[in-house]
This record gives sequence, structure tokens and C-alpha cells, in this order.
Amino acid sequence: MSIDPLAELELAHVLADLCDEVTMPLFTDRSFTVEHKADHSEVTEADRKAEAMLASHLAAARPEHRLFGEEFGYQGPESSPFTWIVDPIDGTSGFARGIPIWATLIALEHETDGLLASVVSAPALGRRWSAAKGHGSTFNGHRCQVSRVDNISEAQINVTLNRGWDELGLTAALTTLSLEGRRSRGVGDFWQHCLVAEGVMDIAIDAVGVQPYDLAAVRLVVTEAGGSFTDINGRSSHAGPTAISSNGRLHSEVLSRLTPPVPYNE
Repeated sequence: MSIDPLAELELAHVLADLCDEVTMPLFTDRSFTVEHKADHSEVTEADRKAEAMLASHLAAARPEHRLFGEEFGYQGPESSPFTWIVDPIDGTSGFARGIPIWATLIALEHETDGLLASVVSAPALGRRWSAAKGHGSTFNGHRCQVSRVDNISEAQINVTLNRGWDELGLTAALTTLSLEGRRSRGVGDFWQHCLVAEGVMDIAIDAVGVQPYDLAAVRLVVTEAGGSFTDINGRSSHAGPTAISSNGRLHSEVLSRLTPPVPYNE
């Protein structure tokens, strides 16, 4: 079966447009309620409405494809080799507080060919990133390329700290790494990885506990821009629960700095 990543990317943009039409008005007028899931993370009606709308459109446009979303799990034919991996609002905590750092993440994965297309749409920031396998990455229509920084001392380093890093015994190592860089940042969520793809951030180390729907879309954006995207064990993956992106030149050193005191099996 012939697969056209650019055709799937076009559909991903349509899906992102539809999600923006749901999420932005709710974010702007604050007309939503906030609930908490079993893991204590926030969820709003905007998350659910956006994913439900996306699922409905996808069922009509690609009935032979499967969908895996944060809010409603798997939908569609179990035997499909194609799976759309979706987070309707990555950064719901910020969305709920009125912080504009949130985005809809959409990626298409084939069971043997891997990630084919992805869109990261952050309408409150006026930013959108996209990628198609073999065709590179873009930011607001402009080509993305990772940086050429090859020394930690000159690197812009983004770290998202959470208790998971404490449990791995690596909070001190992360702090040391951050202080050795030229600048330390803490943007969080999708944006840190997209900034690596743009070449304006050199290293992004995500929180422990991230899931495939947090990572699939940004992983393709980073790798198609020439960067590296792995878990803490160095495996090229968006499975979680850890994720590190970089310009590639610094990746090995970052991984060597983040070897847990006790062997860590994800």
C-alpha cells in the first residue's frame, strides 16, 4: 500500500484547524470547567470537545485508520496499521490558568514505517509546527533546522523538573547540567522540543511520566529538523515515560550525564 506523508500532513492540518476552532474561543472567554483525573492532572470540556470533534472528522476522512487520544483512548479498527496519536490540549494546566503555552498535538504512525506526519498547533501563541517523513519540518511555514552548538557551555538548556527526577536520583545532575549551559530555561510541555527543532534551544529534557500522545508529534518535528529524540536510555522512541531532544551534537553527553544511580528500566 502506497503511503503519502504529505497527503496525511494535509489532513493533520485540517484536523488542527478544527481543534483550534474549539479550543481558542473557550480559552479566550474562559467559559469552561476544570476537573481532575485519577492521576490528579487537569481536564476541561475543551479537551474532550476537541478530541471528540477530531475523532468524528477522522472517522469520516480515514475510516480505515485507528485513533489513540489522551481523553478517550483507542477508537477505530483494531487491525489498522495506521494510528493517529492525539493530545487535544497538551498543557491543560496552563490552559486552565490562562497561560498561552498549550497546543494540540496530532501525529500519524504506521506500524512498520513509523511516524509519517505531525502537526503541533499552538493558536494562543500564534505558532504551528509540522513535519512529514522525509520532507523536513516547518514552523509557521518556514523550514526548521536544529542548531550546530557542540559544547554544553554554549547551550540553551530546557529542563522540566518534577518528582519523577527525584525518584530517579537525578535532580542534582539536572541542576548541574543546567548551570553549566549558557542559559537555563523551563518552558515545559511541547514548546521546549519545538524550540529545539527551530534551532533556538539546544537541549530539552522533559518531565518523567510523559506519554506517547505527549511526544509523538514533537518527536517527528525534531527529527525531521535534523535533531535527536530519545528516552533516557538512548532509545529512539515516543513511548515515554522520559524524553530528551537535542540538536544531536550534544545528545550523547546529555545521556551520559543522566545515568541513574540505580539501573532504570522503563
